[in-house]
Amino acid sequence: MSNVASHPVLSCAEAKAWESTLLRDEAAEWAAMQRAGAAIAKGILADFRELGGLPENARLLVLVGKGHNGGDALLATKSLLAARRKAKAEILLVFGETGLRPLTSQSLEELRISADGRVREVDLATLKRELAHVDVCLDGVFGFQFRPPLDDSTAEAIAWVNTHPRISFRASVDLPSGMGEANGKTVFRADFTYATGVVKSPVVAATNAALVGRVRYLDLGFFAGEDNQRKTQQTVLLAAVLRPLAQLRPTQSDKRTYGHLLVVGGSRNYPGAVLMTVKAALRSGVGLLTAFVPASLVPEYAAKFPEAMWIGWPETAHGGLSVAGALSLLEHLPRATALLIGPGLGAAPETLAAVQAIVRGTTFPLLLDADALQPEIMAAVGDRPLIVTPHAGEFARIASVLAPAAVLVRKGAPTSVETGGRAAYSFFGGPVLARGGSGDLLAGLVGGLMAQAPDDLWLAAARGVVWHGLAADLLARDKGQVAVQTTQLLEFLQPALHGAEHDTT
Repeated sequence: MSNVASHPVLSCAEAKAWESTLLRDEAAEWAAMQRAGAAIAKGILADFRELGGLPENARLLVLVGKGHNGGDALLATKSLLAARRKAKAEILLVFGETGLRPLTSQSLEELRISADGRVREVDLATLKRELAHVDVCLDGVFGFQFRPPLDDSTAEAIAWVNTHPRISFRASVDLPSGMGEANGKTVFRADFTYATGVVKSPVVAATNAALVGRVRYLDLGFFAGEDNQRKTQQTVLLAAVLRPLAQLRPTQSDKRTYGHLLVVGGSRNYPGAVLMTVKAALRSGVGLLTAFVPASLVPEYAAKFPEAMWIGWPETAHGGLSVAGALSLLEHLPRATALLIGPGLGAAPETLAAVQAIVRGTTFPLLLDADALQPEIMAAVGDRPLIVTPHAGEFARIASVLAPAAVLVRKGAPTSVETGGRAAYSFFGGPVLARGGSGDLLAGLVGGLMAQAPDDLWLAAARGVVWHGLAADLLARDKGQVAVQTTQLLEFLQPALHGAEHDTT
């Protein structure tokens, strides 16, 4: 695994030990809480843009426990009220005020002073009786040291919030209350979980995916200057992995400096997938791109995207790629640095036989996507450098034949980049990607980056996944999650890259 920009995912016990070495006194804890509160508020304001932006007169509901998670939530509320001067907040002190830890009590007092009467402290009975619409419900009841069982009154409050029909946005501080190394009988169901300082392993557990919602890692500087790749088998990818791509390129360079990607795909039944892959690859910075597609598609595609070199492939009777075209591709291999196969291929036996012939005849880096993710094709790969980009169904099809050394881009929520038992998670992107073609764009980005760095497939995959996710976030915040087209994501690649130049997360 390359030394890409990432931070470790720790168990709750490991996180406690790590934080104890950093936050040795109350002053350090208070400074960390201040950073956490500001970062949570910033994250909520950014993510609420997917719903059109947090209203000036927003209604907030804040669930506060005894500990520092409750203090983080109160400080985040202070920042949100400062950003929205007509907003109001209802505060539920789940265990009352007398049980608050000193810094949590201090956070509450700061909120009271700054809020100009826009904060009301209420009990659960009052909330049930009076609460109507809520824009943001912020959960700060328990921290990562939670241990079951969950008391009945707290479970009642969490269950009520989980089922309230008019809460637009549910957010948890660090991890949802009721979740830990073992979960309670009731767990807060978050739309977003803002992991503060350290990502804890329950947040990335597949069994908790429906509870954590979308995870945002808030880097509070806990790993500054550390080589953290050695610490854990699981890490979280940072936006900083893209920073080198945003810098000036060497003056003495030309198109050959930035690689030559070959793309094989398309069929008359699925003509759009390979076109989207090529469009994304052209935005990746690759120097040269040659696309092999059914011959009948070349005139239209070449007119739309003349930046690529389009080569017509002999077609089967059903409009797929025939075995006869494999020889033509093999003639182009000496000039290429990477090969991407799969988008829009279809699963016709002759086409898959053609792909097997190609795979057997190549030795350089290969990316297999979509219909190329077949057991018989995987068996033909051998030990060459390989990236595969399956969704859950495709992964199930190839899992038993996937070589341990392959770089696996496991698409999902979240997407992870895996190899040799290690996994790095990208918390960028979201449901705006849940539409046809988003995977084709990802394949094109990763393929183009692979052609530029053929000796480091892990880095190419990590950069492609993060870039794709960051652009998706910008798209959703600008246009919303619903009324968009997949290819609109391409217009946000450059803003995402520019932002990553200045972002450490």
